[in-house]
Amino acid sequence: MEQQQWRKLNGERIHIPITEEISNTLAHEISMGHSLKVCIGTDSQVKGRETEFATVIVFIRKGKGGFMYIRNETSKQKMHIKQRMLIEVSKSIEVSYALCNIFSRYGVDMEVHADINTNPNFKSNDALKEAMGFIVGMGFAFKAKPEAFASSSCANKVVQ
Repeated sequence: MEQQQWRKLNGERIHIPITEEISNTLAHEISMGHSLKVCIGTDSQVKGRETEFATVIVFIRKGKGGFMYIRNETSKQKMHIKQRMLIEVSKSIEVSYALCNIFSRYGVDMEVHADINTNPNFKSNDALKEAMGFIVGMGFAFKAKPEAFASSSCANKVVQ
């Protein structure tokens, strides 16, 4: 799997470890008096023989907008939709797990968003129980469509 580095929405690349960047960002945002919430999600799109993944860390400044960090990855592995949904979830959990102690230190709530439909008429719904169990089992707050905007809206817009 080809992994690209983290960047901001404006394209600015992050040249330090994401844990350090997030810690610096939280310190700055809190010093500015912002109340924050963080949502982490991943979306993917199949393009020919490749699957493009985008993972986002979305910061919501309560009542004052937000911003996000983005990481794109490409896989040449052929996969079924359920497997792809669970890989999306695992990417979000990987990032959440790496950052959860930093969020706890600053008292910032975090949610993991899964781009999985709660309506059983959609194919992605096949992965709902496993995804929810995986996320909740790791101790994270879980959101699925239509509430999972980090994955279904934010990450969806930046899948390359």
